[in-house]
Amino acid sequence: MGSQAAGRHRRALTVALLLAVLAGTAVGSVAIGAKAVAFGDVLRALAGADDGDTLVVSSLRLPRTALGLLVGVALGVGGALAQEITRNPLADPGLLGIGAGAAVAVAAGIGLLGLTSPYQYVWLAFAGAAAAAAVVYALGATGRGGAGPVKLALAGAAVTALLDSLTNLLVLLDIRTLDQYRSWAVGSLAGRDPGLAGDLAPFVLAGLLLALALAPRLNSIALGDDLAASLGTDVRRTRLAGALAVTVLTGAAVAAAGPVVFVGLVVPHLVRMVTGPDVRWLLPCSGLAGAALMLGADTLGRVVAPPGELEAGVVTALLGGPFLVAMVKRGNFREQR
Repeated sequence: MGSQAAGRHRRALTVALLLAVLAGTAVGSVAIGAKAVAFGDVLRALAGADDGDTLVVSSLRLPRTALGLLVGVALGVGGALAQEITRNPLADPGLLGIGAGAAVAVAAGIGLLGLTSPYQYVWLAFAGAAAAAAVVYALGATGRGGAGPVKLALAGAAVTALLDSLTNLLVLLDIRTLDQYRSWAVGSLAGRDPGLAGDLAPFVLAGLLLALALAPRLNSIALGDDLAASLGTDVRRTRLAGALAVTVLTGAAVAAAGPVVFVGLVVPHLVRMVTGPDVRWLLPCSGLAGAALMLGADTLGRVVAPPGELEAGVVTALLGGPFLVAMVKRGNFREQR
């Protein structure tokens, strides 16, 4: 009992710490940029003022911060969920073909349909991500045993390779397509429509609710498919629902910001070191940590290379790469059974 109470206390403290970090990164995202904004002006902007620096906050930085929050939460939870349903410690949402599906849809929209605005092809990217994930799951579910972890991983790798080839073909055939596509593919929160966060919020909320509802059953599946089935868990339906949640969450994130790397892969492992393997704590903590990382990377990118800025996807790659190498060398990946 004492160890259980200590574990709950540690997890509650982790949630409180992550909330504090997220609040700090959100304030920094609103206040820091090419033009520094005083904290008082930030508060005035939140109160509805629209003069001077408050106009920059209300019209540009608040929508960008809201979008970064949604993207970070979606990638953090989606990455943790992908690792649980595939039982692969190196899995991220890209393993299910989501990023590749979005990429080929965007490339096709630019090259074949002549789309020019990120807001025009965000929904095309979302549809491409969903279609690719559906194909991966259908391939992984064929044969005996249904959609097992290994079959899902192999199907995802095959579909991703095929879609990446199609994307390369589309962008290399036309220089205009290449120029527009790479501005999306680098992964960024800059230049997005101010209303995009509000449009994507229902999708992210639906994915989060589905993921949290699956947490107890995912804890059972972590014990092994046979034992989970003996405890009354429908393994196949749980894995299908988990794949759907991953698709909705990361499809929305990738459609909005492009394929931001490492957030969905590294964040769940860092969180798992503190919370342990309990999915009921892992998912919400991964969402908070993912949001803090996304906002921190976006803010850092604004100030490291003035007068321009580094895209958030570049910053997360620079930060996540060394973390991943260090974790692999230290053997910090939890073995999946």
